[in-house]
Amino acid sequence: MTFNSIDFAIFLPIVLLLYWVVTNRNLRVQNVLLLIASYVFYGWWDWRFLFLIVISSSVDYLVGRGLAKTDEKGKRKLLLLTSIFINIGLLGFFKYYNFFVENFIGAFKFFGHTLQLRGLHIILPIGISFYTFQTLSYSIDVYRRKIEPTNDIIAFFTFVSFFPQLVAGPIERAKNLLPQFRSKRTFKCDTAVDGMRQILWGLFKKIVIADNCAVSVNTIFSNYSHYSGSTLLLGALFFAFQIYADFSGYSDIAVGTARLFDIKLMRNFAVPYFSRDIAEFWRRWHISLSTWFRDYVYIPLGGSRCSTLLKIRNVFVIFLVSGFWHGANWTFVVWGALNALYILPLMLLNKNRRYTDTVAEEKILPNIKEGFGIVLTFFMTVIAWVFFRAESVTQAVYYICTIFSVSLFSAPEVFSRDTFVLIILFVLSEWVQRNKRHVLQFNKGTLPVFIQWGIYYVIISLIIFFGGNEQQFIYFQF
Repeated sequence: MTFNSIDFAIFLPIVLLLYWVVTNRNLRVQNVLLLIASYVFYGWWDWRFLFLIVISSSVDYLVGRGLAKTDEKGKRKLLLLTSIFINIGLLGFFKYYNFFVENFIGAFKFFGHTLQLRGLHIILPIGISFYTFQTLSYSIDVYRRKIEPTNDIIAFFTFVSFFPQLVAGPIERAKNLLPQFRSKRTFKCDTAVDGMRQILWGLFKKIVIADNCAVSVNTIFSNYSHYSGSTLLLGALFFAFQIYADFSGYSDIAVGTARLFDIKLMRNFAVPYFSRDIAEFWRRWHISLSTWFRDYVYIPLGGSRCSTLLKIRNVFVIFLVSGFWHGANWTFVVWGALNALYILPLMLLNKNRRYTDTVAEEKILPNIKEGFGIVLTFFMTVIAWVFFRAESVTQAVYYICTIFSVSLFSAPEVFSRDTFVLIILFVLSEWVQRNKRHVLQFNKGTLPVFIQWGIYYVIISLIIFFGGNEQQFIYFQF
């Protein structure tokens, strides 16, 4: 079941009605309802995948209970390793088994030996990378004594499987989300209304921007060898907006939907394409994953408080692992390595934290330095996205080389004027509202009510008019 489907449009009101009218007097029954709804939502793709999420939830719940009963260092470490081994083992098997087999065979073939190994026809469970990291972080935090393990198995299973953010994040921490399932929730009209606004904006991003960009992107990347550098550059630009609008649109719908249940999820994107350097970009892009790797990989390795060589190692480890998390393909590894190269000079010069405020705050336009930084950072990101979108490293290299050829100065063979205009409208909207959690967040008295409703009707009209190019959410494959 996807957010942009008729199924979900029927499913959500039914769950909300049961949640606030039928079960609102009993917290545990409310959680049971959310758990059942989440399993229905996830099992809509393939009910067999439910076994995996139940296994992950059970393992980490039991690990948490085990950690609560012992202070012995050896036993605690064994319990943590059990959680890591089972969670990463399941993720590795379903997501990376064929990748390792194919590369293992290729390595032996390079040296003149042939191995009789075969890959398996494995279906990648939707969202496994997201809920695996979410449940794993619980065990790590309990082991580190940062949170207390829970006795409430229903609340814990609901925390792992909460349907708005189950499939593609945000990757929540138990410290933030789990207590919300142990506390009484109350319906707040203002919160629900703002949640609906955020859902609407998320649908606009997905249906109008991402899905329409996808039409040109798919055409260009599928026939890249036949197009000029200008066309390939246009395809890379369109993909940059496709993946941003697609993924951040999902996050907006997830956060907005959670607010209808009086559940607060973390912000996952903060206008990343207005970043003035690549370090700021990574603080604003997929925030839940970036902070996960920071807290559970980068800092335990020593972070930036170590020698220069170790600092370089840590930067590459964090980005290579992040790249590999996205998929079993060398293109993602190269994408991660390229971003490591981008950010390394800032880390070594201790300039990675120089931009922590909002660009051009209380100003209409950025100054020349900020504007140059935004354009340069965006261009670097676009080039890196080529590796992310390409089917192979060879294709990505050819694609980028063609962009920088003389054919860059020819007219593009593929161009969608409507999509281009929509992107400009999208960018201007995000720029004007860059200080807000989402574009449709209006403070009281900011705009007359009739103008606000006019904006809503325009967005709904655009969704209806440009909504014929339905595409799967990109991050479902991760």
